[in-house]
Amino acid sequence: MSNEREPGRVESEINEILARAPSASANAAPQGARDSLDRELRQIKEIIVRMGSLAEAAIRDALKALTTHDAELAQKIIVGDRSINAMQHEVITAITMAIATQSPVARDLRNLLTMNHVAYELERIADHASSVAKVAKQLAPEPALQRYLHLTEIGELAAAQLHGVLLALVDADAVRAREVAVSDDQIDALYRQSFDECIALMEADKSNVERGTRLLFAAHYLERIGDRTTNIAEDIVYLVSGEVEDLNP
Repeated sequence: MSNEREPGRVESEINEILARAPSASANAAPQGARDSLDRELRQIKEIIVRMGSLAEAAIRDALKALTTHDAELAQKIIVGDRSINAMQHEVITAITMAIATQSPVARDLRNLLTMNHVAYELERIADHASSVAKVAKQLAPEPALQRYLHLTEIGELAAAQLHGVLLALVDADAVRAREVAVSDDQIDALYRQSFDECIALMEADKSNVERGTRLLFAAHYLERIGDRTTNIAEDIVYLVSGEVEDLNP
């Protein structure tokens, strides 16, 4: 898929996810303050879904840049991270204003505080994707090291995990959030396998050390994406139930 078509694909995915969310008019109380808070909550969630969809695309593009030695694509991901940072600040501002002007309590306050943490985790996920892109840019002139170990598998699992948690967020689906968190075990296992294989390659041939070290960093960034997505899954469970659960002890 060409880079020119990518924004359209991401926008389509964003709209698909947002279409699942109930409209503000679906809330029980139709009165002024309630309507205003519902609108603000929905707008905040929409920004967060856009952040998540862009972060998911950044993960997939970072993998593509790595495996195709595309330094130009890697640079676009690095630059694009600024947009996600700006969106996090937009979420923080919106939440601060909602708390200051609407004085939310109980579930509404829990919702706002949860969205604030979700936005933080998404911004960090995008940072990790950008870090993978930086590795891709560094390795672009170099030959591949054993088909990049299991990085593509780890990255695809991480991107799918993030997509699933965004759907769980929009649907307020704690069951799906728990299911998403379980997949982090696969990411951890592949990371450990990649680590061991990479160390063996470096020990066997010292010329592999520099490339191997950079790939280990990339694998670590992808593994952290899985951990942070699990944190979002925990946020969703808390949002729905009010209970704090460790989904990946």
